[in-house]
Amino acid sequence: MEKIDGHLHLVRSLAGAKGQGRLTPIGHGRAIWDDGEVIKLIPDGWGDDNFLVEKYLPVMKEEGIDKAVLLQGTLNGYQNYYTYTVVKRYPDRFIGAFAVDPYDEFAMKIVKRHVETLGFRAIKFEISQGGGLMGFHRPFRLDLDNHVGRIFHYLADYPGFVVTVDYGAPDQVSYQPEAIANLARRYPQMDFVVCHLSFPNADHLDRLTNALTQFAPLKNVYVDLSAIQDIDGEGRDDFPYPRCQKTVACAKQILGAQRLIWGTDAPWSATFNSYHQLATWLEHTDLFNEQELSAVMAGNAKRVYFKPQNVAAAKKARDPQIL
Repeated sequence: MEKIDGHLHLVRSLAGAKGQGRLTPIGHGRAIWDDGEVIKLIPDGWGDDNFLVEKYLPVMKEEGIDKAVLLQGTLNGYQNYYTYTVVKRYPDRFIGAFAVDPYDEFAMKIVKRHVETLGFRAIKFEISQGGGLMGFHRPFRLDLDNHVGRIFHYLADYPGFVVTVDYGAPDQVSYQPEAIANLARRYPQMDFVVCHLSFPNADHLDRLTNALTQFAPLKNVYVDLSAIQDIDGEGRDDFPYPRCQKTVACAKQILGAQRLIWGTDAPWSATFNSYHQLATWLEHTDLFNEQELSAVMAGNAKRVYFKPQNVAAAKKARDPQIL
């Protein structure tokens, strides 16, 4: 069965920044925030202070992963240019999203460079209060903020563009499923992917139902299933994750299997559960029939992220700054 990891992070150099300050690597896959919290970001054997494509390619081979979608976030620090170089080296295996702080003075220059010069056809908004922009910016709405709006107005010129959003947990000011629904109506030629199944909790399925029901009528809204294990408190000994099965069953009932994208959020999530577990857990459940499982594990990500015109744009891209 073909597999596409629909939510992966490659890290050329750890450069995280969020509400806890800056992130400094301290070796062995560990790093420390300015407020003193130490976290384990990279599994043993994957890198001391980075996670390069050379480390991931053997993992892909071992786990039977055919392709991967490279996303950005402030946890690791934006790896935009490294993502560009990886996609250029392996255009049939990787596709990438870039990220930008919409409040940067040169935000639009950054956006235009990544789209027009570097060939990106996906953008990632990591806006969560816990790990993203709202940890160090005043709260804003993706569908109402003028700084974000000018980015969307520009991207409207690129049908098939993918907008991936991590808006955090329901108890954070960044949580805004209604904004995704509004944007999807406003930009029907774009696809929207909500990360982490809208931060589910198996004890609060009504809350998850409320968010997903807003997406249900909008065929251009998808959810990825990355990191839901550690979000809902399930570890290695809980495989194949009964709490996650409840939330995915809820998502299937409301959205259908054709709008669910498997992903891992590795490397960080692979420190809580092994990558092998994350790559195989759905196969050990009865949530999907064979056709549905194929769609969730690869077909949906291919249809959304690996659109032929998007892959072609990445292959065609050339950076004149680097000879």
